[in-house]
Amino acid sequence: MPTLSTSSLRPLYTAAQVRELDRRTIAGGIESFALMQRAASSAWHSFRSRWPQARSVTVLCGSGNNGGDGHVLAALAMQAGLKVQRISLRPLDTLTGDVARAAELASAAGVGFDEWQPSTTLVGEVIVDALLGTGLSGDVAGEIRQVIEAINASHQPVLALDIPSGISADTGAVMGLAVSAACTVTFIGDKIGLHTGDAPAYTGEIDFRPLGVKAQAFFDIPPTAWRLNDELLAEAFAPRSRISHKGDLGHVLVMGGAPGFGGAALLASQAAARLGAGKVSLATAPEHVVASLVRCPEVMAHGIRGGADASLLPAADVVVVGPGLGQDAWGQAILQQALQSDVPLIVDADALNLLASRWPDVRRDNWVLTPHPGEAARLLGCSVADIQADRPAAVRALQRARGGVVILKGAGSLVAGPSGLVVCPYGNPGMASGGMGDVLSGMLGTLVAQSDSVERGTWLGVMVHAQAGDEAVKTAGERGLLASDLASYARVLINP
Repeated sequence: MPTLSTSSLRPLYTAAQVRELDRRTIAGGIESFALMQRAASSAWHSFRSRWPQARSVTVLCGSGNNGGDGHVLAALAMQAGLKVQRISLRPLDTLTGDVARAAELASAAGVGFDEWQPSTTLVGEVIVDALLGTGLSGDVAGEIRQVIEAINASHQPVLALDIPSGISADTGAVMGLAVSAACTVTFIGDKIGLHTGDAPAYTGEIDFRPLGVKAQAFFDIPPTAWRLNDELLAEAFAPRSRISHKGDLGHVLVMGGAPGFGGAALLASQAAARLGAGKVSLATAPEHVVASLVRCPEVMAHGIRGGADASLLPAADVVVVGPGLGQDAWGQAILQQALQSDVPLIVDADALNLLASRWPDVRRDNWVLTPHPGEAARLLGCSVADIQADRPAAVRALQRARGGVVILKGAGSLVAGPSGLVVCPYGNPGMASGGMGDVLSGMLGTLVAQSDSVERGTWLGVMVHAQAGDEAVKTAGERGLLASDLASYARVLINP
Protein backbone atom coordinates (compact mmCIF):
# COMPACT_ATOMS: atom_id res chain seq x y z
CA MET A 1 0.00 0.00 0.00
CA PRO A 2 1.52 3.41 -0.98
CA THR A 3 2.64 5.91 1.62
CA LEU A 4 0.01 8.52 2.50
CA SER A 5 0.87 11.99 3.76
CA THR A 6 -1.07 14.94 5.10
CA SER A 7 -0.58 16.63 1.72
CA SER A 8 -3.53 14.50 0.58
CA LEU A 9 -5.77 15.97 3.29
CA ARG A 10 -7.63 19.28 3.68
CA PRO A 11 -6.22 21.57 6.40
CA LEU A 12 -8.42 22.65 9.30
CA TYR A 13 -7.84 25.63 11.58
CA THR A 14 -8.97 27.14 14.86
CA ALA A 15 -10.85 30.43 15.02
CA ALA A 16 -7.75 32.26 16.26
CA GLN A 17 -5.67 30.88 13.40
CA VAL A 18 -8.23 32.02 10.82
CA ARG A 19 -8.33 35.49 12.36
CA GLU A 20 -4.55 35.63 12.05
CA LEU A 21 -4.74 34.46 8.43
CA ASP A 22 -7.29 37.22 7.82
CA ARG A 23 -5.04 39.82 9.48
CA ARG A 24 -1.99 38.81 7.46
CA THR A 25 -3.94 38.78 4.21
CA ILE A 26 -5.04 42.35 4.89
CA ALA A 27 -1.49 43.35 5.89
CA GLY A 28 -0.31 41.82 2.62
CA GLY A 29 -2.28 44.29 0.55
CA ILE A 30 -5.91 43.18 0.34
CA GLU A 31 -8.11 45.90 1.83
CA SER A 32 -10.24 44.58 4.69
CA PHE A 33 -13.52 45.83 3.26
CA ALA A 34 -12.69 44.22 -0.08
CA LEU A 35 -12.21 40.91 1.73
CA MET A 36 -15.59 41.38 3.41
CA GLN A 37 -17.16 41.98 0.01
CA ARG A 38 -15.54 38.80 -1.31
CA ALA A 39 -17.04 36.84 1.56
CA ALA A 40 -20.50 38.27 1.00
CA SER A 41 -20.29 37.66 -2.75
CA SER A 42 -19.28 34.03 -2.15
CA ALA A 43 -22.14 33.60 0.31
CA TRP A 44 -24.59 35.14 -2.14
CA HIS A 45 -23.44 32.72 -4.85
CA SER A 46 -24.00 29.84 -2.44
CA PHE A 47 -27.45 31.21 -1.57
CA ARG A 48 -28.49 31.49 -5.21
CA SER A 49 -27.22 28.02 -6.14
CA ARG A 50 -29.27 26.40 -3.34
CA TRP A 51 -32.43 28.52 -3.39
CA PRO A 52 -32.73 29.82 -6.96
CA GLN A 53 -36.49 30.32 -6.65
CA ALA A 54 -36.38 32.32 -3.42
CA ARG A 55 -38.00 35.74 -3.68
CA SER A 56 -37.38 36.99 -0.16
CA VAL A 57 -34.67 36.77 2.47
CA THR A 58 -34.21 37.78 6.10
CA VAL A 59 -30.66 38.76 7.02
CA LEU A 60 -29.84 38.91 10.73
CA CYS A 61 -26.69 40.95 11.37
CA GLY A 62 -24.55 41.11 14.49
CA SER A 63 -22.23 43.98 15.31
CA GLY A 64 -18.97 42.29 14.21
CA ASN A 65 -17.47 41.47 10.84
CA ASN A 66 -19.83 38.53 10.44
CA GLY A 67 -22.64 41.09 10.58
CA GLY A 68 -20.80 43.15 7.97
CA ASP A 69 -20.84 40.16 5.61
CA GLY A 70 -24.59 40.02 6.18
CA HIS A 71 -25.14 43.68 5.33
CA VAL A 72 -23.26 43.32 2.03
CA LEU A 73 -25.18 40.14 1.19
CA ALA A 74 -28.42 42.02 1.87
CA ALA A 75 -27.35 44.63 -0.69
CA LEU A 76 -26.60 41.94 -3.26
CA ALA A 77 -29.99 40.33 -2.66
CA MET A 78 -31.75 43.68 -3.11
CA GLN A 79 -29.87 44.32 -6.35
CA ALA A 80 -31.00 40.88 -7.58
CA GLY A 81 -34.64 41.84 -7.00
CA LEU A 82 -35.37 39.97 -3.78
CA LYS A 83 -37.47 41.39 -0.98
CA VAL A 84 -35.00 41.88 1.86
CA GLN A 85 -35.69 42.08 5.58
CA ARG A 86 -32.50 43.31 7.26
CA ILE A 87 -32.41 43.05 11.04
CA SER A 88 -29.52 44.36 13.11
CA LEU A 89 -28.82 43.67 16.75
CA ARG A 90 -27.41 47.18 17.11
CA PRO A 91 -28.57 50.58 15.81
CA LEU A 92 -26.77 51.30 12.55
CA ASP A 93 -25.39 54.59 13.86
CA THR A 94 -23.49 52.73 16.60
CA LEU A 95 -21.57 50.51 14.17
CA THR A 96 -17.93 51.27 13.37
CA GLY A 97 -15.24 50.35 10.85
CA ASP A 98 -15.97 47.93 8.01
CA VAL A 99 -19.27 46.89 9.55
CA ALA A 100 -20.50 50.49 9.38
CA ARG A 101 -19.34 50.71 5.74
CA ALA A 102 -21.18 47.51 4.95
CA ALA A 103 -24.37 48.78 6.60
CA GLU A 104 -24.13 52.05 4.65
CA LEU A 105 -23.64 50.05 1.44
CA ALA A 106 -26.85 48.12 2.10
CA SER A 107 -28.77 51.28 2.93
CA ALA A 108 -27.52 52.95 -0.24
CA ALA A 109 -28.79 49.93 -2.20
CA GLY A 110 -32.26 50.59 -0.81
CA VAL A 111 -32.30 47.86 1.84
CA GLY A 112 -34.55 48.71 4.77
CA PHE A 113 -33.50 48.23 8.37
CA ASP A 114 -35.19 46.95 11.52
CA GLU A 115 -33.61 46.77 14.93
CA TRP A 116 -34.26 43.47 16.65
CA GLN A 117 -37.22 43.29 19.00
CA PRO A 118 -38.58 40.16 20.72
CA SER A 119 -41.80 40.67 18.79
CA THR A 120 -40.02 40.73 15.41
CA THR A 121 -41.38 38.26 12.84
CA LEU A 122 -38.91 36.74 10.40
CA VAL A 123 -40.61 36.89 7.00
CA GLY A 124 -37.97 35.73 4.50
CA GLU A 125 -38.24 32.44 2.61
CA VAL A 126 -34.60 31.92 3.57
CA ILE A 127 -32.83 33.27 6.65
CA VAL A 128 -29.18 34.34 6.68
CA ASP A 129 -27.39 33.94 10.00
CA ALA A 130 -24.75 36.68 10.19
CA LEU A 131 -24.90 37.07 13.96
CA LEU A 132 -21.71 35.81 15.56
CA GLY A 133 -19.38 33.93 13.24
CA THR A 134 -16.27 32.68 15.03
CA GLY A 135 -16.40 35.44 17.64
CA LEU A 136 -18.27 33.37 20.21
CA SER A 137 -16.50 33.38 23.58
CA GLY A 138 -19.10 31.80 25.91
CA ASP A 139 -22.60 30.40 26.07
CA VAL A 140 -25.15 32.42 24.15
CA ALA A 141 -27.53 34.34 26.40
CA GLY A 142 -29.88 37.29 26.49
CA GLU A 143 -30.77 38.91 23.20
CA ILE A 144 -28.62 36.60 21.06
CA ARG A 145 -30.37 33.59 22.55
CA GLN A 146 -33.77 35.14 21.76
CA VAL A 147 -32.73 35.68 18.14
CA ILE A 148 -31.46 32.12 17.74
CA GLU A 149 -34.68 30.78 19.24
CA ALA A 150 -36.67 32.86 16.73
CA ILE A 151 -34.57 31.58 13.81
CA ASN A 152 -35.04 27.94 14.77
CA ALA A 153 -38.74 28.46 15.48
CA SER A 154 -39.29 29.89 12.00
CA HIS A 155 -38.62 26.49 10.38
CA GLN A 156 -37.23 28.29 7.36
CA PRO A 157 -33.98 27.14 5.70
CA VAL A 158 -30.94 28.97 7.05
CA LEU A 159 -27.68 29.95 5.40
CA ALA A 160 -25.04 30.43 8.11
CA LEU A 161 -22.09 32.69 7.39
CA ASP A 162 -18.76 31.20 8.52
CA ILE A 163 -20.29 29.02 11.27
CA PRO A 164 -23.79 28.61 12.73
CA SER A 165 -24.15 31.04 15.61
CA GLY A 166 -23.78 29.19 18.90
CA ILE A 167 -21.33 26.53 17.64
CA SER A 168 -17.73 26.65 18.87
CA ALA A 169 -15.41 26.90 15.87
CA ASP A 170 -12.71 25.04 17.82
CA THR A 171 -14.61 22.16 19.42
CA GLY A 172 -17.92 21.74 17.57
CA ALA A 173 -19.80 22.00 20.86
CA VAL A 174 -23.10 23.86 21.21
CA MET A 175 -22.55 26.86 23.45
CA GLY A 176 -25.95 26.87 25.12
CA LEU A 177 -28.02 27.12 21.92
CA ALA A 178 -27.16 27.15 18.22
CA VAL A 179 -28.70 28.00 14.87
CA SER A 180 -29.74 24.97 12.85
CA ALA A 181 -28.59 25.70 9.29
CA ALA A 182 -29.27 24.04 5.97
CA CYS A 183 -25.93 25.26 4.62
CA THR A 184 -22.85 26.88 6.12
CA VAL A 185 -20.50 28.97 3.99
CA THR A 186 -17.15 29.19 5.71
CA PHE A 187 -14.33 31.49 4.69
CA ILE A 188 -10.52 31.65 4.37
CA GLY A 189 -9.73 28.52 6.42
CA ASP A 190 -11.98 25.56 7.12
CA LYS A 191 -12.69 25.28 10.86
CA ILE A 192 -12.22 22.07 12.81
CA GLY A 193 -15.35 22.76 14.87
CA LEU A 194 -17.56 22.46 11.79
CA HIS A 195 -16.77 18.77 11.42
CA THR A 196 -17.05 17.11 14.84
CA GLY A 197 -19.00 17.08 18.09
CA ASP A 198 -22.49 18.58 17.91
CA ALA A 199 -21.72 20.63 14.81
CA PRO A 200 -22.77 18.10 12.11
CA ALA A 201 -26.34 18.35 13.42
CA TYR A 202 -26.31 22.14 12.84
CA THR A 203 -24.10 22.99 9.86
CA GLY A 204 -26.02 21.39 7.03
CA GLU A 205 -23.92 21.27 3.88
CA ILE A 206 -20.53 22.93 4.32
CA ASP A 207 -19.39 25.19 1.48
CA PHE A 208 -15.76 26.22 1.93
CA ARG A 209 -14.72 29.46 0.21
CA PRO A 210 -11.02 30.41 0.63
CA LEU A 211 -11.58 33.92 -0.84
CA GLY A 212 -8.28 33.70 -2.67
CA VAL A 213 -6.31 33.19 0.54
CA LYS A 214 -3.77 30.37 0.38
CA ALA A 215 -3.71 29.44 4.04
CA GLN A 216 -0.92 26.88 3.73
CA ALA A 217 1.39 29.53 2.29
CA PHE A 218 1.73 30.82 5.86
CA PHE A 219 4.10 28.11 7.02
CA ASP A 220 4.27 29.36 10.60
CA ILE A 221 0.51 28.82 11.01
CA PRO A 222 0.30 25.02 10.77
CA PRO A 223 -3.18 23.52 10.53
CA THR A 224 -4.61 22.37 13.84
CA ALA A 225 -5.98 19.25 12.13
CA TRP A 226 -6.56 17.61 8.76
CA ARG A 227 -9.76 16.47 7.09
CA LEU A 228 -9.98 13.13 5.30
CA ASN A 229 -11.11 13.31 1.68
CA ASP A 230 -11.89 11.08 -1.27
CA GLU A 231 -8.44 11.41 -2.84
CA LEU A 232 -7.07 9.03 -0.23
CA LEU A 233 -8.98 6.05 -1.61
CA ALA A 234 -7.59 6.30 -5.13
CA GLU A 235 -4.13 6.95 -3.73
CA ALA A 236 -4.21 3.99 -1.36
CA PHE A 237 -5.96 1.25 -3.31
CA ALA A 238 -4.08 0.84 -6.56
CA PRO A 239 -4.49 -2.49 -8.38
CA ARG A 240 -2.63 -5.36 -6.76
CA SER A 241 0.46 -6.89 -8.29
CA ARG A 242 -0.37 -9.77 -10.59
CA ILE A 243 1.93 -12.00 -8.56
CA SER A 244 0.41 -11.22 -5.14
CA HIS A 245 -0.21 -14.10 -2.76
CA LYS A 246 -1.96 -14.31 0.60
CA GLY A 247 1.29 -14.01 2.52
CA ASP A 248 1.72 -10.50 1.09
CA LEU A 249 -1.64 -9.25 2.27
CA GLY A 250 -1.52 -9.53 6.03
CA HIS A 251 -2.61 -12.04 8.67
CA VAL A 252 -5.18 -10.60 11.08
CA LEU A 253 -5.93 -12.32 14.38
CA VAL A 254 -9.22 -11.38 16.08
CA MET A 255 -9.33 -12.18 19.81
CA GLY A 256 -12.74 -11.94 21.44
CA GLY A 257 -16.13 -13.51 21.76
CA ALA A 258 -16.36 -14.62 25.37
CA PRO A 259 -18.88 -17.37 26.13
CA GLY A 260 -22.28 -16.04 25.13
CA PHE A 261 -20.88 -12.99 23.28
CA GLY A 262 -19.70 -14.42 19.99
CA GLY A 263 -21.36 -12.04 17.51
CA ALA A 264 -18.96 -9.12 17.88
CA ALA A 265 -15.86 -11.20 17.17
CA LEU A 266 -17.56 -12.84 14.18
CA LEU A 267 -18.43 -9.41 12.75
CA ALA A 268 -14.86 -8.20 13.21
CA SER A 269 -13.27 -11.25 11.63
CA GLN A 270 -15.58 -11.23 8.61
CA ALA A 271 -14.97 -7.51 8.08
CA ALA A 272 -11.22 -8.16 8.14
CA ALA A 273 -11.65 -10.83 5.49
CA ARG A 274 -13.87 -8.65 3.28
CA LEU A 275 -11.32 -5.82 3.40
CA GLY A 276 -8.82 -8.10 1.73
CA ALA A 277 -6.63 -9.64 4.41
CA GLY A 278 -4.61 -12.57 3.13
CA LYS A 279 -5.49 -14.63 6.21
CA VAL A 280 -7.85 -14.09 9.15
CA SER A 281 -7.75 -16.13 12.35
CA LEU A 282 -10.28 -15.97 15.20
CA ALA A 283 -9.54 -16.89 18.80
CA THR A 284 -12.91 -17.21 20.52
CA ALA A 285 -14.84 -19.30 23.02
CA PRO A 286 -15.23 -22.88 21.74
CA GLU A 287 -19.02 -22.66 21.47
CA HIS A 288 -18.70 -19.94 18.80
CA VAL A 289 -16.48 -21.89 16.40
CA VAL A 290 -19.34 -23.60 14.58
CA ALA A 291 -21.11 -20.27 14.06
CA SER A 292 -17.92 -18.84 12.64
CA LEU A 293 -17.55 -21.72 10.18
CA VAL A 294 -21.13 -21.27 9.05
CA ARG A 295 -20.89 -17.50 8.78
CA CYS A 296 -17.48 -17.23 7.11
CA PRO A 297 -15.58 -20.49 6.55
CA GLU A 298 -12.61 -18.52 5.21
CA VAL A 299 -11.85 -17.42 8.79
CA MET A 300 -9.66 -19.89 10.70
CA ALA A 301 -11.53 -20.22 14.00
CA HIS A 302 -9.85 -21.53 17.16
CA GLY A 303 -11.73 -22.42 20.33
CA ILE A 304 -10.01 -20.90 23.40
CA ARG A 305 -10.97 -21.90 26.95
CA GLY A 306 -8.58 -20.38 29.46
CA GLY A 307 -6.59 -17.88 27.41
CA ALA A 308 -5.29 -17.49 23.90
CA ASP A 309 -3.13 -20.12 22.26
CA ALA A 310 0.32 -18.54 22.51
CA SER A 311 1.25 -19.92 19.10
CA LEU A 312 -1.40 -17.79 17.39
CA LEU A 313 0.09 -14.40 18.30
CA PRO A 314 3.54 -14.60 16.61
CA ALA A 315 1.94 -15.69 13.34
CA ALA A 316 -0.24 -12.56 13.15
CA ASP A 317 0.67 -9.23 11.56
CA VAL A 318 -2.04 -7.39 13.53
CA VAL A 319 -4.19 -8.46 16.48
CA VAL A 320 -7.73 -7.13 16.98
CA VAL A 321 -8.61 -7.57 20.64
CA GLY A 322 -11.82 -6.62 22.42
CA PRO A 323 -14.98 -7.40 20.42
CA GLY A 324 -17.22 -9.41 22.72
CA LEU A 325 -14.27 -9.92 25.08
CA GLY A 326 -16.06 -9.39 28.38
CA GLN A 327 -14.30 -8.24 31.53
CA ASP A 328 -14.10 -11.46 33.52
CA ALA A 329 -11.13 -13.82 33.86
CA TRP A 330 -11.45 -15.15 30.29
CA GLY A 331 -11.24 -11.69 28.77
CA GLN A 332 -8.50 -10.57 31.13
CA ALA A 333 -6.33 -13.53 30.16
CA ILE A 334 -6.84 -12.85 26.45
CA LEU A 335 -5.95 -9.16 26.77
CA GLN A 336 -2.92 -9.87 28.94
CA GLN A 337 -1.50 -12.19 26.30
CA ALA A 338 -2.10 -9.58 23.60
CA LEU A 339 -0.36 -6.89 25.65
CA GLN A 340 2.65 -9.13 26.20
CA SER A 341 3.18 -9.53 22.44
CA ASP A 342 5.01 -7.14 20.14
CA VAL A 343 2.38 -7.42 17.41
CA PRO A 344 0.47 -4.21 16.52
CA LEU A 345 -2.90 -4.15 18.30
CA ILE A 346 -6.35 -2.80 17.49
CA VAL A 347 -7.99 -2.37 20.92
CA ASP A 348 -11.76 -2.09 21.13
CA ALA A 349 -14.81 -2.52 23.38
CA ASP A 350 -14.19 -4.38 26.65
CA ALA A 351 -10.45 -4.40 26.06
CA LEU A 352 -10.62 -0.61 26.48
CA ASN A 353 -12.61 -0.95 29.69
CA LEU A 354 -10.05 -3.43 31.02
CA LEU A 355 -7.25 -1.03 30.12
CA ALA A 356 -9.00 1.67 32.14
CA SER A 357 -9.59 -0.53 35.19
CA ARG A 358 -6.65 -2.98 35.27
CA TRP A 359 -3.89 -1.53 33.08
CA PRO A 360 -4.21 2.24 33.62
CA ASP A 361 -0.54 2.99 32.93
CA VAL A 362 0.15 0.81 29.88
CA ARG A 363 1.16 2.65 26.74
CA ARG A 364 2.71 1.57 23.46
CA ASP A 365 3.49 3.01 20.08
CA ASN A 366 2.11 0.24 17.89
CA TRP A 367 -1.52 0.11 18.87
CA VAL A 368 -4.81 1.74 17.90
CA LEU A 369 -7.33 2.55 20.63
CA THR A 370 -10.91 2.95 19.38
CA PRO A 371 -13.06 4.41 22.19
CA HIS A 372 -16.50 5.92 21.90
CA PRO A 373 -17.05 8.89 24.28
CA GLY A 374 -18.05 6.66 27.20
CA GLU A 375 -14.94 4.51 26.90
CA ALA A 376 -12.77 7.59 26.42
CA ALA A 377 -14.21 9.06 29.62
CA ARG A 378 -13.28 5.92 31.54
CA LEU A 379 -9.77 5.94 30.11
CA LEU A 380 -9.26 9.60 31.04
CA GLY A 381 -11.10 9.46 34.36
CA CYS A 382 -13.63 12.16 33.47
CA SER A 383 -17.26 12.45 32.36
CA VAL A 384 -18.74 11.94 28.91
CA ALA A 385 -19.82 15.59 29.03
CA ASP A 386 -16.17 16.57 29.48
CA ILE A 387 -15.21 14.52 26.42
CA GLN A 388 -17.93 16.00 24.23
CA ALA A 389 -17.29 19.57 25.38
CA ASP A 390 -13.89 19.47 23.66
CA ARG A 391 -13.40 16.34 21.58
CA PRO A 392 -10.14 17.49 19.95
CA ALA A 393 -8.55 18.14 23.35
CA ALA A 394 -9.83 14.80 24.70
CA VAL A 395 -8.45 12.67 21.90
CA ARG A 396 -5.11 14.47 22.03
CA ALA A 397 -4.91 13.93 25.79
CA LEU A 398 -5.66 10.24 25.40
CA GLN A 399 -3.03 9.84 22.70
CA ARG A 400 -0.43 11.60 24.85
CA ALA A 401 -1.25 9.36 27.78
CA ARG A 402 -1.43 6.04 25.94
CA GLY A 403 0.71 6.51 22.82
CA GLY A 404 0.05 5.00 19.42
CA VAL A 405 -3.03 6.13 17.54
CA VAL A 406 -6.39 6.94 19.13
CA ILE A 407 -9.77 7.13 17.42
CA LEU A 408 -12.50 9.05 19.24
CA LYS A 409 -15.63 7.70 17.58
CA GLY A 410 -18.87 9.57 17.03
CA ALA A 411 -20.12 12.21 14.61
CA GLY A 412 -16.94 13.60 13.08
CA SER A 413 -14.66 10.84 14.36
CA LEU A 414 -11.21 12.09 15.32
CA VAL A 415 -7.89 10.29 14.87
CA ALA A 416 -4.90 11.45 16.92
CA GLY A 417 -1.46 10.08 16.12
CA PRO A 418 2.17 11.06 15.60
CA SER A 419 1.30 13.18 12.55
CA GLY A 420 -1.34 15.17 14.40
CA LEU A 421 -5.13 15.22 14.41
CA VAL A 422 -7.31 13.99 11.55
CA VAL A 423 -11.10 14.43 11.22
CA CYS A 424 -13.44 12.08 9.36
CA PRO A 425 -16.40 14.03 7.90
CA TYR A 426 -18.20 10.91 6.65
CA GLY A 427 -20.76 8.61 8.26
CA ASN A 428 -24.45 8.99 9.10
CA PRO A 429 -27.02 8.36 11.87
CA GLY A 430 -27.90 4.97 10.39
CA MET A 431 -24.59 3.76 11.79
CA ALA A 432 -25.85 4.26 15.35
CA SER A 433 -26.52 0.55 15.81
CA GLY A 434 -24.89 -2.41 17.48
CA GLY A 435 -21.80 -3.97 15.94
CA MET A 436 -20.57 -0.97 13.94
CA GLY A 437 -17.50 -0.62 16.14
CA ASP A 438 -16.71 -4.32 15.79
CA VAL A 439 -16.78 -4.01 12.00
CA LEU A 440 -14.52 -0.96 12.22
CA SER A 441 -12.03 -2.93 14.29
CA GLY A 442 -11.89 -5.72 11.73
CA MET A 443 -11.41 -3.26 8.89
CA LEU A 444 -8.66 -1.52 10.83
CA GLY A 445 -6.94 -4.85 11.37
CA THR A 446 -6.63 -5.50 7.66
CA LEU A 447 -5.67 -1.99 6.60
CA VAL A 448 -3.08 -1.57 9.36
CA ALA A 449 -1.61 -4.95 8.40
CA GLN A 450 -1.33 -3.84 4.79
CA SER A 451 -0.05 -0.31 5.48
CA ASP A 452 3.48 0.92 6.05
CA SER A 453 2.38 2.60 9.29
CA VAL A 454 -0.23 2.06 11.97
CA GLU A 455 -1.37 5.67 11.63
CA ARG A 456 -1.98 5.66 7.90
CA GLY A 457 -3.76 2.33 8.06
CA THR A 458 -6.00 3.85 10.74
CA TRP A 459 -6.88 6.85 8.57
CA LEU A 460 -7.95 4.50 5.80
CA GLY A 461 -9.92 2.19 8.07
CA VAL A 462 -11.90 5.04 9.60
CA MET A 463 -12.62 6.53 6.18
CA VAL A 464 -13.61 3.27 4.46
CA HIS A 465 -15.88 2.31 7.35
CA ALA A 466 -17.68 5.68 7.34
CA GLN A 467 -18.00 5.86 3.56
CA ALA A 468 -19.29 2.30 3.41
CA GLY A 469 -22.05 3.41 5.78
CA ASP A 470 -22.83 6.36 3.52
CA GLU A 471 -23.00 4.13 0.45
CA ALA A 472 -25.25 1.66 2.25
CA VAL A 473 -27.92 4.24 3.10
CA LYS A 474 -28.15 5.51 -0.47
CA THR A 475 -30.15 2.48 -1.54
CA ALA A 476 -32.40 1.83 1.45
CA GLY A 477 -32.14 4.74 3.90
CA GLU A 478 -30.69 5.03 7.38
CA ARG A 479 -33.19 3.11 9.47
CA GLY A 480 -32.48 -0.60 9.69
CA LEU A 481 -28.84 -0.41 8.59
CA LEU A 482 -26.94 -3.35 10.10
CA ALA A 483 -23.25 -3.56 10.85
CA SER A 484 -23.04 -6.67 8.68
CA ASP A 485 -24.25 -4.63 5.69
CA LEU A 486 -21.09 -2.54 5.58
CA ALA A 487 -18.51 -5.07 4.44
CA SER A 488 -19.95 -5.52 0.93
CA TYR A 489 -20.06 -1.75 0.36
CA ALA A 490 -16.54 -1.36 1.72
CA ARG A 491 -15.31 -3.97 -0.73
CA VAL A 492 -16.53 -1.83 -3.62
CA LEU A 493 -14.79 1.25 -2.20
CA ILE A 494 -11.40 -0.45 -1.98
CA ASN A 495 -11.61 -1.71 -5.56
CA PRO A 496 -11.95 1.57 -7.49
